[in-house]
Amino acid sequence: MIKGNFTAFSGFTLLGYSELLNLQGLLFALFFFIYAGIILGNGLIIYVTGTDPALDNPMYFFLKSLSFLEICYTSVTIPKILVNLVVEDQTISFIGCAVQIYFMLLLGGTECLLLAAMAYDRYVAICHPLHYKIIMKKPLCVGLITGSLTVNIPMYAGHIYMVFSLPFCASHEINNFFCDVPPLLDLACADTYKSKVFVFVDGILFLIIPFFLILMSYVKIISTILKMPSVDGRKKVFSTCSSHLTVVSLFYGSASIVYLSPRSKETMEINKLFSLFYIIVVPMFNPIIYSLRNKEVKVSLGKLFSRKVVL
Repeated sequence: MIKGNFTAFSGFTLLGYSELLNLQGLLFALFFFIYAGIILGNGLIIYVTGTDPALDNPMYFFLKSLSFLEICYTSVTIPKILVNLVVEDQTISFIGCAVQIYFMLLLGGTECLLLAAMAYDRYVAICHPLHYKIIMKKPLCVGLITGSLTVNIPMYAGHIYMVFSLPFCASHEINNFFCDVPPLLDLACADTYKSKVFVFVDGILFLIIPFFLILMSYVKIISTILKMPSVDGRKKVFSTCSSHLTVVSLFYGSASIVYLSPRSKETMEINKLFSLFYIIVVPMFNPIIYSLRNKEVKVSLGKLFSRKVVL
C-alpha cells in the first residue's frame, strides 16, 4: 500500500500561511533568526555544561542532553520551512514527509521522557539529598536517555507504517508548516479510526503519563521546599524548579492541544499555531529560561565571555 501511495502521487503541499503572499519574506526572516537563535542558544548551553567542571553533575547532564535534542528536533522541520519560503514551493515528497514525521515524533517522544527524567532528578536532589550521588550515578542518567530513545524507535516506525498505508485520494494539501500526523489523517479517504486511536494512546503514554509523573514529583518537591528553614535556600531551589516547570508547561500544553483535542475545521488554524509552540517556541526559550533563571549557568556563561574578551 505504501508503494502504491508513492507511485500514485509525488507528495504533499505544505500550506503554512501561503495565503499571506506579501508576508513570505517577513516569515522567512522570522523563522531564520529564530532557528539561528535556537542553534546558538542551545549550542552555548551544550558548550558550557560540557566544559565547565562546576556544572559536572546529573542536572546539567540532562540539560545538555535537552539542548542537543532541541537542536535536532528543530532541524527536522525548520530548514524545510525556510526552503519552502525562499523558493515559494511548498511541496514535500511522500518519503520526505514520512521521514520528517518519524524523526519529529521520535525526538518529541524522547523529549517528553527526558523532561520526566529531569523532574525525577530534581525530586531525588531535593527530597533525598543524602542519597543523590548514590542514586543519580552517570550510568543511570545515560540509561534514562538511551532508554527513552530506544523505546520510541520501534513504536514510531509502526506508527508511520500505519499512517502512510492509508490511501490519500483526496486533497494532498497539508494545512500546516510541516508534516504532522493529525493534519495528515485529515487527508485520508479511508477509515482512520485505528490511526486516531494510536495517536490518542501515544498521547497518553508520552504526554499525559509523564506529565502526571512530573506533577507528582513537584508536589513532593514543593512540600519539601516549604519545610526549609532558610529563605535564601527556598528561593534558590524554587528558581531552579520553576525553569523546568516553565519548559514543561509550554511543551506539554501545546503538544496536548494538537494531539489530544478533537479536530474540526474551526480548530485547524488554532492547532497550526500551537504546533509552532512545541516545534519552535519551546526550543527557542529553553536556553533563555535556563540561563536567566539559573545562577550556575549565568556564572559559567560570564566566565566564558570574559575569557573571549581577554583573548
